[in-house]
Amino acid sequence: MYGAIIGDIVGSRFEFDRGGKTREFKLFTKDCDFTDDTVMTTAVAEALMEAGIDAGEEEVKNCLIKSMKKWGQAYPHAGYGARFIHWVLSKDAEPYGSYGNGSAMRVSPAGWLYDTIERTREVARWTAEVTHNHPEGVKGAESLAAAIFMARNGASMEDIDFFIREEFGYDLSRSLDDIRPTYYHVEDCMRTMPEAFECFLESESFESALRNVMYIGGDTDTLGAIAGALAEAFWGIPVSIIEEASDYIPEDIFKVVNEFHSNLHNKYPDDIGDYRENVHIKDVCHRLNETHKEEELVTLVLKLVERIKAEGQAPTPMVDVNNVLGTLDLGQITLGNEFCLGEEMRLRIFALTDKNGKRWLPFFTNEEEVNHEQTTSLILNMPIRMLVEDGYECDTLEGIVINPFSDNILLGKEILGIVMKKIGEA
Repeated sequence: MYGAIIGDIVGSRFEFDRGGKTREFKLFTKDCDFTDDTVMTTAVAEALMEAGIDAGEEEVKNCLIKSMKKWGQAYPHAGYGARFIHWVLSKDAEPYGSYGNGSAMRVSPAGWLYDTIERTREVARWTAEVTHNHPEGVKGAESLAAAIFMARNGASMEDIDFFIREEFGYDLSRSLDDIRPTYYHVEDCMRTMPEAFECFLESESFESALRNVMYIGGDTDTLGAIAGALAEAFWGIPVSIIEEASDYIPEDIFKVVNEFHSNLHNKYPDDIGDYRENVHIKDVCHRLNETHKEEELVTLVLKLVERIKAEGQAPTPMVDVNNVLGTLDLGQITLGNEFCLGEEMRLRIFALTDKNGKRWLPFFTNEEEVNHEQTTSLILNMPIRMLVEDGYECDTLEGIVINPFSDNILLGKEILGIVMKKIGEA
């Protein structure tokens, strides 16, 4: 949800083809402000929380209509389209067939709340249909919510790209350099969604996705809200950017944002600080193998630092040094019952030896990577900080190897030293 709001705020001062189409600009200035994109994203978040995750269509739509009218009337000068503000200020609750990009700029909360992509798309469709019931308006909302769902559940850029093309038929063949020369301010989904998706697909971080938006211009606050929402789910957002953006967010909106994030924390408590966000590290490793560019290595280092600061963990193969598990009589153990070990278990992180006899500490980004015949059957989640520190400080190790059986990126002590230094600067 922060991604949409920050994208809106950053893009607000470049809307209506202002700003010169550049990636070189300061994210936040005195000319930035929130717009209707932020207000309606807040309205949708509040409505979906009020309705509850299992609510049916009628209840969800009633909550949406009530919330959107309430928030629109509280902020009537936020920059709405003429037909939408007429709907907000009237007693009419009927949709008006819009295919504008407003259906997509407000839908991001639906991408985070639900457990399946089918339910995500269903609710996203309802968020559009209360006003934007044209097929293109519905498609804009569904496609973004589905992409957010995929991104937060570990899908790669390639997976998201393929799904959006195949499932929704958007043309994503044009690069940003192709789009930029002739692109201008338009407000329909047909000429917003492909461009917003491309801003994400050519990004290397949350911030770079927003800079891509300003590079092509157009309806930059809404493009920023859409690309920013997806980039948040994929890349995450640096705390420093959230802190700077908070100065532009009114207290009542900020309250809803915090409540929404609290609900997510309660719904997915195991996702906080564990290994699920490590998919971004895997993605950088893949890019590094493809390009061999030094800047990709820098990005990887920064991703490691970011995950360490977030108290991230990684699934790690362990060695039962004194074979305590081997002495257990598994026939006497039933699922759900407690049991005591006969002696204290001593564990050691499983290290890999390369063809030159050098030892490396393996770092796996997810369960699929660690589930390999050359590792052990005992897997524990370990803090990434500890893995990096051990790889750097242990004299018998050369460093760490990320995903040794697939992407296979070696990080020696020099690189790990840089990571350690950046952690110390935090």
